[in-house]
Amino acid sequence: MEQKLYGLIGAKLGHSYSKIIHEQVGGYHYELIPLPTEAEARAFMEKRAFSAINVTIPYKQLVIPYCDVVDPKAKAIGAVNTIVNRDGKLYGYNTDYAGFAYLARVHNVDFADKTVLILGTGGTHSTVEAVCRDGGAATILTASRTGKYGALTYNEAMRHRDVQIIVNTTPCGMYPNVGQCMLDPTAFPALEAVLDVVYNPFRTELLLRAEEHGITIAGGFEMLVAQAVFAAQHFTGRFYATDSMIPTATRRLAHQLANISLIGMPGCGKTTIGAALAKRLGKTFVDLDEEIERRTGNNIPDIFAREGEEAFRRYEADTLADLAKQTGQVIACGGGVIKTPANVRALRQNGTVLWVQRPLGKLATGGRPLSQGGAALKQLQAERTPLYRAAANAVLDNSTTLNNVVEAAVRIFESDNLL
Repeated sequence: MEQKLYGLIGAKLGHSYSKIIHEQVGGYHYELIPLPTEAEARAFMEKRAFSAINVTIPYKQLVIPYCDVVDPKAKAIGAVNTIVNRDGKLYGYNTDYAGFAYLARVHNVDFADKTVLILGTGGTHSTVEAVCRDGGAATILTASRTGKYGALTYNEAMRHRDVQIIVNTTPCGMYPNVGQCMLDPTAFPALEAVLDVVYNPFRTELLLRAEEHGITIAGGFEMLVAQAVFAAQHFTGRFYATDSMIPTATRRLAHQLANISLIGMPGCGKTTIGAALAKRLGKTFVDLDEEIERRTGNNIPDIFAREGEEAFRRYEADTLADLAKQTGQVIACGGGVIKTPANVRALRQNGTVLWVQRPLGKLATGGRPLSQGGAALKQLQAERTPLYRAAANAVLDNSTTLNNVVEAAVRIFESDNLL
């Protein structure tokens, strides 16, 4: 019996979650097929040696001429992201449309009579524009780095202060280049919502900045799962109850991939809890201070003594920026990690942040450069409490047994929406 080939083609796929999503949703083996050059993509399409594929950047338009039949919606959009091989004939669809429409709907983003700014001019732009247009948007603006093909430059877009919804369709901020952001969401006083089709990390820098100012946000991971479910229907010919299947699959996969970061006062038990929590959930445990020591070749008290706190905070920020890009981890952070705003965004980009609280008299102080007990420790707690509160998704009480604390952390994490 001939082996069926299901998979994803694109120029770069190192960041892709599609394999785990499709294999859980559709129950079939799914391959990632990187095709770095256009010539390779064309050769792949000419062979037609697949049962069904998804298509991502930058080939959603390139594949259209190879399709014998293109769904009217995909044809109108001018982009195909799903192709099914039926007896040698290729059928092209666009499940990104349904996926993005789903994302907007579940986050109560209504395009009717709104001014929408779409970032980027690639294949996904056309899909998003179609959803916005069909949703009754009053004005749809486009911005790009070059400003070509009628688009605004980002500087020009920042002058449109009436923008109410921003949608990013570019790879900006996507793994591994996290932390990048092309414009400041606070420059738009009428802004109500920011949506980003990037799905790794869960929250891009653009979304995190918008979230800090109370703006509704929605990330591409939910869209990715939704479009995969719609694609799986084409792949298998089976009907799925999408409104129940998509959120269930999204939640399960997000919790599988998400990080849990522990913050709190020095000596509050983050490392002990983190190691036990990682074991309980089958995640990788990382102690941020230990990683800094490994990278620098010096222990932390020596770094403080020789180079000062400012140098340590640079090491801390650089190390955390690398670690927080990864997924499936429990990260125990140093007590002062929240002093650097970029650190907080790094922790929040891929999961939950728990503030570990322990009575002041029970905090361990040995070998801690900034935590020597007494009045100084009390002052340190007073200074940092507002920062811990602002950074955390929830509080984790560490005044009972380790087992009880870990189980409480699991309950908080599993109840967290994450997205």
